[in-house]
Amino acid sequence: MLNRLQTLAFLPFLLLLVMPSLNLKAQQSETQLSYINRFKDIAVQEMERTGIPASIKLAQGLLESNAGQSVLARRANNHFGIKCGGDWQGDSFFREDDDYDANGQLIKSCFRSYKNSDASFIAHSEFLRDPRKAFRYGFLFRLDPMDYRNWAYGLKQAGYATNPAYPESLISLIERYELFRYDNATAVDIDTPADIVASGILDNNDVRYVVVTKGESLEDIARRVEVSVRNLISYNERITNSQQEIAEGERVYLQPKRNGYRGKQKYHTVATGETMFNISQQYAVKLSNLYKRNRLSTGEEPRVNEKIKLRGCKVKDAPKLRSDEEETLDLGPSAPLLPNGQLDMEEPDEDNTPPTPTRPVTPPPVIVQPEAPNNGGNRPDVPIIIVDPNRPPAPAPQPTKPTTSQPPVVNPNPSPNPAPAPTTNPTNNTGGTPVYHTVVAGETLYGISRRYNITVDQLKSLNGLTQNTIQAGMQLRVK
Repeated sequence: MLNRLQTLAFLPFLLLLVMPSLNLKAQQSETQLSYINRFKDIAVQEMERTGIPASIKLAQGLLESNAGQSVLARRANNHFGIKCGGDWQGDSFFREDDDYDANGQLIKSCFRSYKNSDASFIAHSEFLRDPRKAFRYGFLFRLDPMDYRNWAYGLKQAGYATNPAYPESLISLIERYELFRYDNATAVDIDTPADIVASGILDNNDVRYVVVTKGESLEDIARRVEVSVRNLISYNERITNSQQEIAEGERVYLQPKRNGYRGKQKYHTVATGETMFNISQQYAVKLSNLYKRNRLSTGEEPRVNEKIKLRGCKVKDAPKLRSDEEETLDLGPSAPLLPNGQLDMEEPDEDNTPPTPTRPVTPPPVIVQPEAPNNGGNRPDVPIIIVDPNRPPAPAPQPTKPTTSQPPVVNPNPSPNPAPAPTTNPTNNTGGTPVYHTVVAGETLYGISRRYNITVDQLKSLNGLTQNTIQAGMQLRVK
Protein backbone atom coordinates (compact mmCIF):
# COMPACT_ATOMS: atom_id res chain seq x y z
CA MET A 1 0.00 0.00 0.00
CA LEU A 2 2.81 2.31 0.87
CA ASN A 3 4.57 1.64 -2.46
CA ARG A 4 1.40 2.45 -4.37
CA LEU A 5 1.01 5.75 -2.55
CA GLN A 6 4.63 6.61 -3.23
CA THR A 7 4.15 5.85 -6.93
CA LEU A 8 1.04 8.03 -7.13
CA ALA A 9 2.87 10.85 -5.44
CA PHE A 10 5.76 10.56 -7.95
CA LEU A 11 3.48 10.69 -11.05
CA PRO A 12 3.16 14.49 -11.24
CA PHE A 13 6.95 14.78 -11.22
CA LEU A 14 7.23 12.30 -14.11
CA LEU A 15 4.62 14.21 -16.10
CA LEU A 16 6.58 17.41 -15.61
CA LEU A 17 9.63 15.71 -17.16
CA VAL A 18 7.72 14.26 -20.13
CA MET A 19 5.58 17.30 -21.01
CA PRO A 20 8.36 19.49 -22.48
CA SER A 21 9.36 16.68 -24.85
CA LEU A 22 5.75 16.16 -25.92
CA ASN A 23 5.24 19.89 -26.40
CA LEU A 24 8.41 20.11 -28.51
CA LYS A 25 7.17 17.38 -30.87
CA ALA A 26 3.74 18.98 -31.05
CA GLN A 27 5.26 22.32 -31.93
CA GLN A 28 7.15 20.87 -34.90
CA SER A 29 5.44 21.63 -38.18
CA GLU A 30 5.54 19.44 -41.27
CA THR A 31 5.80 22.61 -43.37
CA GLN A 32 8.81 23.78 -41.41
CA LEU A 33 10.42 20.34 -41.56
CA SER A 34 9.97 20.32 -45.32
CA TYR A 35 11.47 23.81 -45.55
CA ILE A 36 14.53 22.75 -43.55
CA ASN A 37 15.02 19.68 -45.73
CA ARG A 38 14.72 21.80 -48.87
CA PHE A 39 17.24 24.51 -47.90
CA LYS A 40 19.70 22.75 -45.59
CA ASP A 41 22.18 22.14 -48.41
CA ILE A 42 22.41 25.75 -49.58
CA ALA A 43 22.62 26.90 -45.94
CA VAL A 44 25.64 24.64 -45.32
CA GLN A 45 27.25 25.66 -48.61
CA GLU A 46 26.91 29.34 -47.72
CA MET A 47 28.29 28.65 -44.24
CA GLU A 48 31.38 27.11 -45.82
CA ARG A 49 31.69 30.01 -48.26
CA THR A 50 31.02 32.98 -45.99
CA GLY A 51 31.17 31.84 -42.35
CA ILE A 52 27.51 32.52 -41.50
CA PRO A 53 26.23 29.62 -39.32
CA ALA A 54 23.83 27.36 -41.20
CA SER A 55 21.57 27.26 -38.15
CA ILE A 56 21.21 31.06 -38.19
CA LYS A 57 20.48 31.18 -41.92
CA LEU A 58 17.87 28.41 -41.72
CA ALA A 59 16.19 29.99 -38.67
CA GLN A 60 16.10 33.41 -40.34
CA GLY A 61 14.61 31.88 -43.49
CA LEU A 62 11.97 30.05 -41.49
CA LEU A 63 11.05 33.17 -39.55
CA GLU A 64 11.24 35.77 -42.34
CA SER A 65 9.38 33.74 -44.99
CA ASN A 66 7.01 31.82 -42.74
CA ALA A 67 8.67 28.59 -43.90
CA GLY A 68 8.40 29.67 -47.53
CA GLN A 69 4.66 30.46 -47.35
CA SER A 70 4.86 34.26 -47.41
CA VAL A 71 3.77 36.22 -50.48
CA LEU A 72 7.30 37.59 -50.88
CA ALA A 73 8.83 34.09 -50.83
CA ARG A 74 6.26 32.59 -53.17
CA ARG A 75 6.11 35.39 -55.74
CA ALA A 76 9.58 36.93 -55.56
CA ASN A 77 11.74 34.07 -54.17
CA ASN A 78 12.78 36.52 -51.45
CA HIS A 79 13.06 34.61 -48.16
CA PHE A 80 14.75 37.32 -46.07
CA GLY A 81 12.72 40.43 -46.82
CA ILE A 82 15.68 42.21 -48.50
CA LYS A 83 14.59 45.51 -50.02
CA CYS A 84 15.80 46.95 -53.31
CA GLY A 85 18.06 49.75 -52.11
CA GLY A 86 19.58 52.39 -54.36
CA ASP A 87 22.01 50.07 -56.21
CA TRP A 88 19.63 47.21 -57.07
CA GLN A 89 19.48 46.56 -60.84
CA GLY A 90 17.46 43.34 -60.88
CA ASP A 91 13.74 42.56 -60.89
CA SER A 92 11.57 44.10 -58.20
CA PHE A 93 8.41 43.23 -56.32
CA PHE A 94 6.21 45.88 -54.63
CA ARG A 95 4.02 45.37 -51.58
CA GLU A 96 3.07 47.33 -48.47
CA ASP A 97 5.44 46.92 -45.54
CA ASP A 98 6.70 49.77 -43.36
CA ASP A 99 7.45 52.63 -45.76
CA TYR A 100 5.48 55.91 -45.66
CA ASP A 101 5.41 58.96 -47.87
CA ALA A 102 5.92 62.59 -46.78
CA ASN A 103 2.27 62.80 -45.76
CA GLY A 104 2.53 59.76 -43.51
CA GLN A 105 0.62 57.54 -45.87
CA LEU A 106 1.67 53.88 -46.15
CA ILE A 107 3.18 53.17 -49.54
CA LYS A 108 4.34 50.01 -51.28
CA SER A 109 7.92 49.06 -50.58
CA CYS A 110 10.34 47.78 -53.24
CA PHE A 111 11.68 44.27 -52.58
CA ARG A 112 14.27 42.38 -54.56
CA SER A 113 12.95 39.58 -56.75
CA TYR A 114 15.23 36.61 -57.40
CA LYS A 115 15.32 34.00 -60.14
CA ASN A 116 15.12 31.19 -57.59
CA SER A 117 15.11 30.67 -53.85
CA ASP A 118 18.75 29.62 -53.66
CA ALA A 119 19.73 32.99 -55.10
CA SER A 120 17.92 34.57 -52.17
CA PHE A 121 20.03 32.58 -49.68
CA ILE A 122 23.23 33.67 -51.45
CA ALA A 123 22.07 37.30 -51.56
CA HIS A 124 21.42 37.18 -47.80
CA SER A 125 25.08 36.24 -47.25
CA GLU A 126 26.28 39.06 -49.48
CA PHE A 127 23.97 41.51 -47.69
CA LEU A 128 25.53 40.71 -44.31
CA ARG A 129 29.13 40.80 -45.50
CA ASP A 130 28.83 43.84 -47.77
CA PRO A 131 31.97 45.96 -47.07
CA ARG A 132 29.79 49.06 -47.02
CA LYS A 133 27.88 47.55 -44.08
CA ALA A 134 30.97 46.34 -42.20
CA PHE A 135 30.44 49.00 -39.53
CA ARG A 136 27.11 47.28 -38.73
CA TYR A 137 27.65 43.56 -39.34
CA GLY A 138 31.43 43.18 -39.45
CA PHE A 139 31.76 42.16 -35.81
CA LEU A 140 29.47 39.14 -36.40
CA PHE A 141 32.15 37.43 -38.49
CA ARG A 142 34.54 37.61 -35.54
CA LEU A 143 32.17 35.55 -33.38
CA ASP A 144 32.53 31.81 -32.90
CA PRO A 145 30.62 30.29 -35.86
CA MET A 146 29.33 27.57 -33.51
CA ASP A 147 27.84 30.12 -31.12
CA TYR A 148 24.38 30.56 -32.62
CA ARG A 149 23.13 32.39 -29.48
CA ASN A 150 25.62 35.25 -29.79
CA TRP A 151 24.93 35.42 -33.54
CA ALA A 152 21.20 35.78 -32.84
CA TYR A 153 21.71 38.57 -30.31
CA GLY A 154 24.35 40.14 -32.55
CA LEU A 155 21.85 40.50 -35.41
CA LYS A 156 19.49 42.34 -33.07
CA GLN A 157 22.32 44.57 -31.85
CA ALA A 158 23.30 45.40 -35.46
CA GLY A 159 19.74 46.55 -36.18
CA TYR A 160 18.86 43.74 -38.61
CA ALA A 161 15.32 43.49 -37.21
CA THR A 162 13.10 45.84 -35.23
CA ASN A 163 11.28 43.08 -33.32
CA PRO A 164 12.73 43.09 -29.77
CA ALA A 165 12.06 39.33 -29.48
CA TYR A 166 13.94 38.55 -32.71
CA PRO A 167 16.94 36.78 -31.04
CA GLU A 168 14.71 34.59 -28.87
CA SER A 169 12.61 33.63 -31.91
CA LEU A 170 15.70 32.49 -33.80
CA ILE A 171 17.07 30.55 -30.83
CA SER A 172 13.71 28.86 -30.28
CA LEU A 173 13.61 27.62 -33.91
CA ILE A 174 17.23 26.45 -33.79
CA GLU A 175 16.69 24.40 -30.66
CA ARG A 176 13.24 23.12 -31.60
CA TYR A 177 14.54 21.60 -34.87
CA GLU A 178 18.11 21.04 -33.68
CA LEU A 179 19.41 23.23 -36.48
CA PHE A 180 22.72 23.57 -34.65
CA ARG A 181 23.66 20.13 -35.97
CA TYR A 182 24.08 21.68 -39.43
CA ASP A 183 26.79 23.98 -38.03
CA ASN A 184 28.98 20.87 -37.74
CA ALA A 185 28.05 19.54 -41.18
CA THR A 186 29.68 19.92 -44.57
CA ALA A 187 28.09 20.01 -47.98
CA VAL A 188 28.78 16.31 -48.48
CA ASP A 189 27.72 14.72 -45.17
CA ILE A 190 24.34 16.23 -44.38
CA ASP A 191 22.15 13.61 -42.74
CA THR A 192 18.85 12.79 -44.37
CA PRO A 193 15.97 13.13 -41.85
CA ALA A 194 14.89 9.85 -40.32
CA ASP A 195 11.30 10.16 -41.53
CA ILE A 196 12.46 10.48 -45.12
CA VAL A 197 14.73 7.43 -44.78
CA ALA A 198 11.93 5.37 -43.28
CA SER A 199 9.67 6.00 -46.27
CA GLY A 200 12.42 5.05 -48.73
CA ILE A 201 12.35 8.49 -50.35
CA LEU A 202 15.81 10.03 -50.68
CA ASP A 203 17.02 13.45 -51.73
CA ASN A 204 19.65 14.41 -54.30
CA ASN A 205 20.28 17.97 -55.49
CA ASP A 206 16.97 18.88 -53.83
CA VAL A 207 15.16 16.31 -55.97
CA ARG A 208 13.40 13.37 -54.35
CA TYR A 209 14.02 9.84 -55.65
CA VAL A 210 13.69 6.19 -54.72
CA VAL A 211 15.95 3.21 -55.35
CA VAL A 212 14.26 0.37 -57.22
CA THR A 213 14.02 -2.90 -55.28
CA LYS A 214 14.18 -6.36 -56.81
CA GLY A 215 11.14 -7.18 -58.95
CA GLU A 216 9.58 -3.74 -58.47
CA SER A 217 7.68 -2.34 -61.45
CA LEU A 218 7.02 1.28 -62.31
CA GLU A 219 3.42 0.89 -61.20
CA ASP A 220 4.60 -0.52 -57.87
CA ILE A 221 6.82 2.53 -57.39
CA ALA A 222 3.98 4.87 -58.33
CA ARG A 223 1.73 3.32 -55.65
CA ARG A 224 4.50 3.40 -53.06
CA VAL A 225 5.38 7.08 -53.49
CA GLU A 226 1.91 8.30 -54.55
CA VAL A 227 3.16 9.78 -57.83
CA SER A 228 1.41 8.95 -61.10
CA VAL A 229 3.08 6.69 -63.64
CA ARG A 230 2.75 9.42 -66.26
CA ASN A 231 4.71 11.84 -64.09
CA LEU A 232 7.40 9.27 -63.33
CA ILE A 233 7.88 8.74 -67.06
CA SER A 234 8.16 12.48 -67.65
CA TYR A 235 10.74 12.91 -64.84
CA ASN A 236 13.05 10.06 -65.95
CA GLU A 237 14.63 10.26 -69.41
CA ARG A 238 15.18 6.53 -69.96
CA ILE A 239 11.71 5.39 -68.86
CA THR A 240 9.32 5.43 -71.82
CA ASN A 241 6.35 3.25 -70.82
CA SER A 242 4.65 1.75 -67.80
CA GLN A 243 5.64 -1.83 -68.69
CA GLN A 244 9.34 -1.12 -68.95
CA GLU A 245 11.56 -3.22 -66.70
CA ILE A 246 13.79 -1.21 -64.38
CA ALA A 247 16.96 -2.74 -63.00
CA GLU A 248 17.33 -3.25 -59.28
CA GLY A 249 19.29 -0.40 -57.67
CA GLU A 250 18.36 2.18 -60.34
CA ARG A 251 17.24 5.64 -59.25
CA VAL A 252 13.75 6.78 -60.16
CA TYR A 253 13.20 10.49 -59.62
CA LEU A 254 9.90 11.66 -58.21
CA GLN A 255 10.34 15.27 -59.34
CA PRO A 256 11.86 16.95 -62.39
CA LYS A 257 15.65 17.04 -62.23
CA ARG A 258 17.34 20.41 -61.81
CA ASN A 259 18.80 22.49 -64.62
CA GLY A 260 22.15 22.52 -62.82
CA TYR A 261 23.90 21.04 -59.82
CA ARG A 262 23.41 23.00 -56.59
CA GLY A 263 26.32 21.48 -54.72
CA LYS A 264 29.88 22.76 -54.47
CA GLN A 265 31.14 20.62 -57.31
CA LYS A 266 31.19 22.42 -60.66
CA TYR A 267 32.74 19.75 -62.89
CA HIS A 268 32.61 15.97 -63.08
CA THR A 269 35.56 13.93 -64.41
CA VAL A 270 34.37 11.11 -66.66
CA ALA A 271 35.32 7.65 -65.40
CA THR A 272 35.73 4.48 -67.44
CA GLY A 273 32.36 3.23 -68.67
CA GLU A 274 30.43 6.35 -67.59
CA THR A 275 27.88 7.93 -69.90
CA MET A 276 26.17 11.30 -69.91
CA PHE A 277 23.04 9.59 -68.58
CA ASN A 278 25.00 8.13 -65.65
CA ILE A 279 26.24 11.62 -64.80
CA SER A 280 22.73 13.02 -65.13
CA GLN A 281 21.45 10.41 -62.67
CA GLN A 282 24.32 10.93 -60.24
CA TYR A 283 23.77 14.69 -59.89
CA ALA A 284 20.01 14.88 -60.61
CA VAL A 285 20.63 17.27 -63.51
CA LYS A 286 18.48 17.10 -66.65
CA LEU A 287 20.27 15.16 -69.38
CA SER A 288 19.31 17.69 -72.06
CA ASN A 289 20.84 20.51 -70.00
CA LEU A 290 24.08 18.56 -69.55
CA TYR A 291 24.36 18.16 -73.31
CA LYS A 292 23.68 21.85 -73.99
CA ARG A 293 25.97 23.14 -71.23
CA ASN A 294 28.86 21.05 -72.59
CA ARG A 295 28.15 21.76 -76.29
CA LEU A 296 27.40 18.12 -77.08
CA SER A 297 24.75 16.66 -79.34
CA THR A 298 22.27 14.12 -78.00
CA GLY A 299 23.87 10.68 -77.94
CA GLU A 300 27.49 11.87 -77.98
CA GLU A 301 29.68 10.50 -75.20
CA PRO A 302 32.83 12.17 -73.81
CA ARG A 303 36.17 10.41 -73.44
CA VAL A 304 37.46 9.14 -70.13
CA ASN A 305 39.03 11.90 -67.94
CA GLU A 306 37.20 14.69 -69.82
CA LYS A 307 35.51 17.38 -67.67
CA ILE A 308 31.71 17.73 -67.74
CA LYS A 309 30.32 21.03 -66.46
CA LEU A 310 27.43 20.56 -64.03
CA ARG A 311 26.15 24.13 -63.61
CA GLY A 312 26.53 27.62 -64.97
CA CYS A 313 27.00 28.84 -68.53
CA LYS A 314 28.16 26.77 -71.50
CA VAL A 315 31.75 25.62 -71.79
CA LYS A 316 33.98 27.35 -74.33
CA ASP A 317 35.14 24.10 -75.96
CA ALA A 318 33.24 20.82 -76.05
CA PRO A 319 34.97 17.80 -74.46
CA LYS A 320 36.68 15.29 -76.72
CA LEU A 321 34.40 12.50 -77.87
CA ARG A 322 34.79 8.81 -77.27
CA SER A 323 33.86 8.13 -80.92
CA ASP A 324 36.85 10.16 -82.13
CA GLU A 325 39.28 8.18 -80.02
CA GLU A 326 41.28 5.93 -82.35
CA GLU A 327 42.96 2.77 -81.16
CA THR A 328 46.67 3.05 -81.91
CA LEU A 329 48.63 -0.06 -82.93
CA ASP A 330 52.39 -0.42 -82.85
CA LEU A 331 52.75 -1.59 -86.43
CA GLY A 332 56.54 -1.36 -86.58
CA PRO A 333 58.56 0.11 -89.42
CA SER A 334 57.63 -2.54 -91.99
CA ALA A 335 53.97 -3.37 -91.25
CA PRO A 336 52.32 -4.22 -94.59
CA LEU A 337 49.27 -2.14 -95.48
CA LEU A 338 46.62 -2.59 -98.15
CA PRO A 339 45.69 0.34 -100.44
CA ASN A 340 42.69 1.10 -98.19
CA GLY A 341 44.97 1.54 -95.18
CA GLN A 342 44.10 -1.73 -93.43
CA LEU A 343 46.67 -4.27 -92.33
CA ASP A 344 47.63 -6.89 -94.93
CA MET A 345 47.06 -10.14 -93.04
CA GLU A 346 48.32 -12.41 -95.86
CA GLU A 347 51.56 -14.28 -95.24
CA PRO A 348 54.43 -12.58 -97.12
CA ASP A 349 56.52 -14.47 -99.66
CA GLU A 350 59.68 -16.12 -98.43
CA ASP A 351 61.87 -13.61 -100.22
CA ASN A 352 60.08 -10.28 -100.32
CA THR A 353 63.20 -8.16 -99.98
CA PRO A 354 63.42 -5.55 -102.74
CA PRO A 355 66.61 -5.67 -104.81
CA THR A 356 69.40 -3.39 -103.75
CA PRO A 357 69.76 -0.51 -106.22
CA THR A 358 72.97 -0.71 -108.24
CA ARG A 359 74.76 1.67 -110.56
CA PRO A 360 73.73 1.42 -114.23
CA VAL A 361 75.67 -1.18 -116.18
CA THR A 362 76.56 -0.46 -119.77
CA PRO A 363 74.79 -3.06 -121.92
CA PRO A 364 77.09 -5.32 -123.94
CA PRO A 365 77.48 -4.71 -127.66
CA VAL A 366 75.69 -7.01 -130.09
CA ILE A 367 77.72 -8.22 -133.04
CA VAL A 368 75.71 -8.63 -136.22
CA GLN A 369 76.74 -9.54 -139.72
CA PRO A 370 75.93 -6.72 -142.12
CA GLU A 371 73.82 -7.57 -145.11
CA ALA A 372 75.17 -7.50 -148.64
CA PRO A 373 74.83 -4.17 -150.38
CA ASN A 374 71.93 -3.66 -152.75
CA ASN A 375 74.27 -3.14 -155.70
CA GLY A 376 75.29 -6.82 -155.58
CA GLY A 377 78.75 -6.20 -154.11
CA ASN A 378 80.40 -8.47 -151.64
CA ARG A 379 79.41 -8.39 -147.96
CA PRO A 380 81.98 -6.39 -145.93
CA ASP A 381 84.45 -8.44 -143.97
CA VAL A 382 84.15 -6.21 -140.84
CA PRO A 383 81.05 -6.79 -138.64
CA ILE A 384 79.00 -3.88 -137.18
CA ILE A 385 78.73 -3.64 -133.38
CA ILE A 386 75.47 -2.06 -132.11
CA VAL A 387 75.10 -1.05 -128.44
CA ASP A 388 71.44 -1.42 -127.25
CA PRO A 389 70.99 0.23 -123.83
CA ASN A 390 67.65 -1.57 -123.28
CA ARG A 391 69.22 -5.01 -123.53
CA PRO A 392 69.82 -6.65 -120.13
CA PRO A 393 73.48 -6.82 -119.22
CA ALA A 394 75.32 -10.02 -119.95
CA PRO A 395 77.08 -11.92 -117.15
CA ALA A 396 80.48 -10.57 -116.32
CA PRO A 397 83.22 -12.61 -118.02
CA GLN A 398 85.41 -14.84 -115.87
CA PRO A 399 89.05 -13.80 -115.72
CA THR A 400 91.32 -15.85 -118.00
CA LYS A 401 94.96 -16.05 -118.64
CA PRO A 402 96.25 -13.54 -121.18
CA THR A 403 96.25 -14.92 -124.71
CA THR A 404 97.24 -13.63 -128.06
CA SER A 405 94.72 -11.35 -129.69
CA GLN A 406 92.16 -13.28 -131.79
CA PRO A 407 89.88 -11.77 -134.41
CA PRO A 408 86.18 -11.79 -133.53
CA VAL A 409 84.34 -14.92 -134.54
CA VAL A 410 81.56 -14.26 -137.01
CA ASN A 411 78.72 -16.64 -137.70
CA PRO A 412 78.62 -17.17 -141.47
CA ASN A 413 74.89 -17.91 -141.28
CA PRO A 414 73.39 -15.31 -138.94
CA SER A 415 70.00 -15.98 -137.42
CA PRO A 416 67.30 -13.32 -137.00
CA ASN A 417 67.98 -13.20 -133.22
CA PRO A 418 71.67 -13.55 -132.77
CA ALA A 419 72.96 -14.62 -129.39
CA PRO A 420 74.78 -12.02 -127.32
CA ALA A 421 78.50 -11.92 -127.72
CA PRO A 422 81.05 -11.33 -125.01
CA THR A 423 81.16 -7.79 -123.71
CA THR A 424 83.61 -5.53 -125.50
CA ASN A 425 84.65 -2.16 -124.11
CA PRO A 426 83.89 0.26 -126.98
CA THR A 427 86.21 2.91 -125.62
CA ASN A 428 89.18 0.60 -125.88
CA ASN A 429 88.33 -0.65 -129.38
CA THR A 430 91.45 -0.50 -131.50
CA GLY A 431 90.47 -2.71 -134.40
CA GLY A 432 88.52 -0.01 -136.29
CA THR A 433 85.17 -1.81 -135.83
CA PRO A 434 82.23 0.72 -135.95
CA VAL A 435 80.19 0.95 -132.72
CA TYR A 436 76.55 2.15 -132.77
CA HIS A 437 74.24 3.39 -130.03
CA THR A 438 70.44 3.16 -130.20
CA VAL A 439 68.86 6.39 -128.90
CA VAL A 440 66.22 6.05 -126.18
CA ALA A 441 63.67 8.67 -125.12
CA GLY A 442 65.17 11.54 -123.15
CA GLU A 443 68.77 11.11 -124.29
CA THR A 444 70.84 14.00 -125.67
CA LEU A 445 73.97 14.22 -127.83
CA TYR A 446 75.86 15.56 -124.86
CA GLY A 447 74.88 12.65 -122.66
CA ILE A 448 75.78 10.10 -125.31
CA SER A 449 79.11 11.81 -126.00
CA ARG A 450 80.02 11.70 -122.30
CA ARG A 451 79.09 8.03 -122.17
CA TYR A 452 81.48 7.11 -124.94
CA ASN A 453 84.20 9.61 -124.06
CA ILE A 454 83.93 11.67 -127.23
CA THR A 455 82.90 15.25 -127.94
CA VAL A 456 79.54 16.36 -129.32
CA ASP A 457 81.23 17.61 -132.49
CA GLN A 458 82.91 14.22 -133.03
CA LEU A 459 79.53 12.49 -132.52
CA LYS A 460 77.84 14.80 -135.03
CA SER A 461 80.70 14.32 -137.49
CA LEU A 462 80.49 10.53 -137.27
CA ASN A 463 76.77 10.64 -138.05
CA GLY A 464 76.68 13.55 -140.49
CA LEU A 465 74.42 15.61 -138.17
CA THR A 466 74.05 19.35 -138.67
CA GLN A 467 71.91 19.98 -135.58
CA ASN A 468 71.63 18.72 -132.03
CA THR A 469 68.13 17.21 -132.39
CA ILE A 470 67.91 13.42 -132.12
CA GLN A 471 64.95 11.03 -131.76
CA ALA A 472 64.33 7.78 -129.95
CA GLY A 473 65.18 4.74 -132.10
CA MET A 474 67.97 6.44 -134.06
CA GLN A 475 71.22 4.48 -134.38
CA LEU A 476 74.22 6.72 -133.87
CA ARG A 477 77.76 5.68 -134.58
CA VAL A 478 79.87 6.41 -131.55
CA LYS A 479 83.24 4.84 -132.74
